Amino acid sequence: MTSIPRIFLCRLAAAIIPFAIAAAAPRAALAAYPDKPIRMVVPFAPGGGTDLIARAMGTTMGDDLGQPVVIDNKPGGGTIIGTDMVAKSAPDGYTLVMATIAHATNPSLHKKLPFDTEKAFAPVMLVGRSPNVLVVKPDSPIRTVQDLVAAAKAKPGKMSYASMGAGTSAHLAGELFKNLAGVDMIHIPYRGAGPALTDLLGGQVDVMFATAASVAPHLEAGRLRAVAVTTAQRSQAPALSKVPTVAESGVPGYVADSWYGLFVPAGTPPAAIARLNAAARKAVQSEAFRQRAQQEGLAISAGTPEELGRYVKGESERWSKVIKQANITAD
Repeated sequence: MTSIPRIFLCRLAAAIIPFAIAAAAPRAALAAYPDKPIRMVVPFAPGGGTDLIARAMGTTMGDDLGQPVVIDNKPGGGTIIGTDMVAKSAPDGYTLVMATIAHATNPSLHKKLPFDTEKAFAPVMLVGRSPNVLVVKPDSPIRTVQDLVAAAKAKPGKMSYASMGAGTSAHLAGELFKNLAGVDMIHIPYRGAGPALTDLLGGQVDVMFATAASVAPHLEAGRLRAVAVTTAQRSQAPALSKVPTVAESGVPGYVADSWYGLFVPAGTPPAAIARLNAAARKAVQSEAFRQRAQQEGLAISAGTPEELGRYVKGESERWSKVIKQANITAD
């Protein structure tokens, strides 16, 4: 049997070893994931419902992951600015976005987006769903939905409602209300719930279909009054359990849920997504978060990435029809 020359073996090893090291490097890097802080982009200004939910989850997720989860507020463009930043980030598991209904509706509201929503993101977890709340100042003459309808019809184009930005749940809830109630109201968009609520409290706008998370402290302190909730059934939150739905208050068929979901850039390694999903599930199932969710009427989901993907697809299809029928725009 002919022996293989030693020099040939040495050259073969020299050629193979670099490839073996290169192939093992991604596995080693992923095994160490995460080894640096993770950024969770909130496409709204600080102080709103999405911001509060993200911060409530961030600390617990950071403890579980062994790295801090840094909340990065990037408001503007009806969530497009912050969402686009995530779409263009490296798909390495270190950048997430806390998305809302705008993630599902922006493709129908805008003729052109700087990213392809279906192709640019990978789902991580549906955090949960909650009602929006029609709120007014305590001294407002608007005490019922019918009061708002009557006032809007008496002054067409004069009554105003605030939102966290074009395409957000507050915007769509207001536009759906206008369409089904047959009234004309002015939409005033802001760069988040915080600035919008500041102007509502200051009397610059008349009403807001705000997220439950953003108005819970104001309702508890008596700075705002809840008129109705936007869900099909009344909320189970203690502070909202006696508040009627918009539908039962005289606007049949009215339903407009709010939701929160985590996404990462498309191409993020499945193992990193699974790790983030596990940390997010642990965060929302913590006692502190569960108590907060109960107070605000947030129905926790904590499911798989695939469940979030299916849910958002359904939301996109449902709201696409509503937006087209009601001729809702992001302007």
